[in-house]
Amino acid sequence: MPELNVRKICVFIGSRANYSSIKSVMRAVDAHPDLRLQLIVGASALLDRFGSVVDLIEADGFTPAARVTMIVEGETPATMAKSTGLGLLELPTIFEMLKPDVTVSVGDRFETMATAIAAAYMNIPVAHTMGGEISGTIDESIRHAVTKLAHIHFPANAAAAARIVRMGEPPDTVHAVGCPRIDLVAEIARLGDGIPHAEWLTREGVGAHVDPARPFLLVNQHPVTTEYGHGKEQIWETLMALEELRMPTIMLWPNVDAGSEDIATGMRTFREKREPTYIRFYKNFPIDTYVRLMLSCACVVGNSSAPIREGAFLGVPAVNIGTRQKGRDRGANVVDAGYSRQEIVAGVRHQLAHGRYPSDPLYGDGHAGGRIADLLATVPLSVQKRLVFSPSAV
Repeated sequence: MPELNVRKICVFIGSRANYSSIKSVMRAVDAHPDLRLQLIVGASALLDRFGSVVDLIEADGFTPAARVTMIVEGETPATMAKSTGLGLLELPTIFEMLKPDVTVSVGDRFETMATAIAAAYMNIPVAHTMGGEISGTIDESIRHAVTKLAHIHFPANAAAAARIVRMGEPPDTVHAVGCPRIDLVAEIARLGDGIPHAEWLTREGVGAHVDPARPFLLVNQHPVTTEYGHGKEQIWETLMALEELRMPTIMLWPNVDAGSEDIATGMRTFREKREPTYIRFYKNFPIDTYVRLMLSCACVVGNSSAPIREGAFLGVPAVNIGTRQKGRDRGANVVDAGYSRQEIVAGVRHQLAHGRYPSDPLYGDGHAGGRIADLLATVPLSVQKRLVFSPSAV
């Protein structure tokens, strides 16, 4: 018999960033008596070269109801568009099978767009997390497009919520709940039990041995889709800056966005030609390990949103490189640098001299997952969209 008054909440996980951005919501939905979690895993979360995130998901006790193979290899603008199209072809079949009451669309990835389009066309209410923010790359356009497809909005803070309302979304559908990623960060920070899996850190990855008990840099640089073709030269400048600094460094491979192979090629070339004795390279980290590394490192370097979002809460010194996060709300912990090695070195040295920053709850207080689950269980559901003009926005 069907469960009466229980809403089925469908979450799509397409990448390691997706998972950390929604894990606390999944846990809260799974534990809520009036909700039932449905999980779809696809895109780069299924691929070994991006760390087989699906294995981490299953190790955390979640069982996917479906998997979607949708990545067209090549990491070009064309393959990103084709991968989105493949997702749009596959997801309607899965939605017909699962019959969710609400589909949760996370952030601003290309798989997020496929999820939102498919659900909206199928009259499935779309709940969107992390909308209303500003950044660079194609993510900026995807994020706001998904906002216009979504029916329920869960922005991270009041500034993002205000932007969503100014975009014409009804204020009663916009709930500033905090960023679910901060929930995991707050939980791990409260435990304060250092870096786990020392044996795992040594076993995994390639390159030099890095002792995380000593000062080290944590580096993560992704392609900028709107600067496609410049990834290799950009990452080379970062790597040459690291060579000048010669600090122990833990470095992640880039995500699956267009230009990823350019960055990966630059990293491989550097590793082979320069033979650095101070860098260890990793495909992926379990979420709790990555957060503990952020807690312990001397400085985070790159263009991921993590040093801006989680970094603000943790007070970790960060050097943000280039335009990928341009315009994103940030705390005092972030220093911006261009792509030149000189600017990157200067930024890192400034942050090393400064040290830790006070915690800033700019992106949340650690309780977003529970708030989102409660709202998903109670908010009125409607699929009729209507543009609302706010007097303050005209």
